[in-house]
Amino acid sequence: MQSIRRRLSIILVFCTVAGILLTSLVVNLTINNKFNRYMIDTQNKRYERIVGSFQDIYKRDGKWTKNSGIEMMHDAYMSNYCLTLLDKDKKVVWGMDPNDIQERIHISSMQNNKDGIYTSKQFEIKVDGNTVGYVDIGQYSSVLLSQEDVNFISSINSSVVVSSIAVLIIAILISLFFSKQFSLPIKDISNMSVNLSQGKFDARSSTKSNILELEYLRQSVNTLAEKLKQQDMLRKRLVSDISHEIRTPLNVLQNNLEAMIDGIFPASNERLISLNEEVIRFGKLLDNLNVLKEFETEGNSMNIEKVKLDEIIRTVIQDFETALKEKDIVLTCNIQQNKDFSILGDKDKLKQVFINILSNAIKFNNAGGRVWINVSEQENKIIVKVGDTGIGIKDEDLPFIFERLYRGDKSRHNIEGSGIGLTIVEKILKMHSASITAESQEGKGTIFKIFLKK
Repeated sequence: MQSIRRRLSIILVFCTVAGILLTSLVVNLTINNKFNRYMIDTQNKRYERIVGSFQDIYKRDGKWTKNSGIEMMHDAYMSNYCLTLLDKDKKVVWGMDPNDIQERIHISSMQNNKDGIYTSKQFEIKVDGNTVGYVDIGQYSSVLLSQEDVNFISSINSSVVVSSIAVLIIAILISLFFSKQFSLPIKDISNMSVNLSQGKFDARSSTKSNILELEYLRQSVNTLAEKLKQQDMLRKRLVSDISHEIRTPLNVLQNNLEAMIDGIFPASNERLISLNEEVIRFGKLLDNLNVLKEFETEGNSMNIEKVKLDEIIRTVIQDFETALKEKDIVLTCNIQQNKDFSILGDKDKLKQVFINILSNAIKFNNAGGRVWINVSEQENKIIVKVGDTGIGIKDEDLPFIFERLYRGDKSRHNIEGSGIGLTIVEKILKMHSASITAESQEGKGTIFKIFLKK
């Protein structure tokens, strides 16, 4: 198996090499084709110039002689072509030996299959519209190249090769840089995920990336690690709390029964009633766990109907009048006037929501405290706020108050409760596509906000 950095580097280098080769091939073919056309045009102009020169010689001398082509010989040798002059009857008047130019030839061909093969072309010489002779122009290549032409082509090819190598080196360096940019955050996240799978929930990824998606991935994995750490803490605390809740009544029962068996305590009616109360307490804990289990079951059914939320709240307030008087707590309820607070939902379950919240507001409030409820409508949503002036919730406990059996700091354990009331509230509201938030200050009170769709 290969690392992601190595794999990315190989892919980038391979793509670069393929791109360079393709570009070089296209550039080389384009330059060669253009240059070949240029040389053919130049050669055709040379043919026209040679024919024109012989026309001028004939006009000057009025006839062909054995010296008619001598003045053309020097240029022919320098340009590596061979001339043969024929009269109008195609008899040789003057000519050059092809072997003379073969020894000193400096040519290169754009068509390698014809390189080194002598070829000639014959052109008609006309003066005043009459044919006065012919000239054969022979060469050892389909296209004549001077030494300067050869050097030009070589320099072009060398430039393409050098530039390709330079681009390849730059591409390799860039690919290594970018592969590092990709691979380091991913490698860090990969190592972190391994640590998380091994139960090391303190692992965090600190390698930031300027790539948006990788940075989002890093932040998401860090958030996941934080939540896993919290869930692990809650799991341990849940086991501890359940064992504590179960152990307490069992210890009381065991100690008292052993004392009765040993004859230390008499098996009186009062002691049996006390032991029965512990059994009842233990049963309530199991009943609460069963209630929570029912709400967490996906198949939990609801009796959907049109209900008026303000009427449910007023009914719940009436049910708590006695509890409010016992702690001398003042409750104020403000319901926005001339508004219809009807929603579709399960009346009994929604009632349970407000029972649990109001029960906590009274239970964790101080004697002579205050509880207030506000019901209002905003942007097609019903917002219910329930606040109190109670003992409040610590900042470190606030994110976990909706977790099952979570009861916050130990001071809240002195108040009777099972720690599943708010868990049930959240479950019911989710069933109604609603939500709940909490704000609290320790020693000053708590405010719950419920958001329901109309």
